Amino acid sequence: MMGGHHAASGAAAWVAVTASTPIAFGWYPVSDVGIMTGALVCAGAALLPDADHHNGTISHSLPPVSEALTKAVSAVSGGHRNGTHSIIGVAVFTAIAWLAGRLSFHTETFGDVLVGPGIMAVLLIAFAVRALKITGQRRWWTWTLSVSLAVFVAVFAPEEWYWMPFCVGLGCAVHILGDFLTTRGVPLLWPLRFRSPRWVRRHRWLPFDDMWSPKGNLSVPLLGDAGSWREWALMTPVSIYALVGVAWAVLDQMGFDTLSVWDGATALVAGAVEGITG
Repeated sequence: MMGGHHAASGAAAWVAVTASTPIAFGWYPVSDVGIMTGALVCAGAALLPDADHHNGTISHSLPPVSEALTKAVSAVSGGHRNGTHSIIGVAVFTAIAWLAGRLSFHTETFGDVLVGPGIMAVLLIAFAVRALKITGQRRWWTWTLSVSLAVFVAVFAPEEWYWMPFCVGLGCAVHILGDFLTTRGVPLLWPLRFRSPRWVRRHRWLPFDDMWSPKGNLSVPLLGDAGSWREWALMTPVSIYALVGVAWAVLDQMGFDTLSVWDGATALVAGAVEGITG
């Protein structure tokens, strides 16, 4: 799956899981500020498994820091689409986020300032804005936006960072799910690799041949190759959903009665449908 679509899927997943609006599930409710900031952070977390790619979106997001990061991750994980695209990879990234949440210092003016989550937020927001092309190719603007948002939340709403480990885990899981739906698949059980049996490789007309690669990657290639029209067909409404969810949180934070507008709109649609079918 393409980098921008990974980021959009992470933002959409965050809205769906954390928002308490009629268009979301509200399984892990957070504040409106948490929805807004978390959507961007989760969009960046949904790119983390590609931290093993020296020429991917992450590598070019926040140089020179991001370039050094991808080289280190690639060396540890065994290269692209190996350790970071597995269940263990999700667990490791989540654990790193949890450990980062322990890094803080106390100030007389602002109380406890969570430095670890703030640093993670800078990186993840930078990944997201790069993948979503919010800042274009301007590195200084990527740095400025990422640092500003992270500092603002770390100083004025440090309690918001309690969701950071969950956000990172969710983003990584959504990334792996996206790649699982493409032809290349993912090594879910890395470092264990179970090669497909010889009879599967010999009979290429079997559906298992596409779902179980000779190298041991698993997939359900409903989206075909990365960047296919099927991927675009799926991710266009998913991206719109993410935008609507974030906009809803912004309007709620500003004091708009969005629920009344939603109720009015749904009643209008229901009346129109009833008129057509009746």
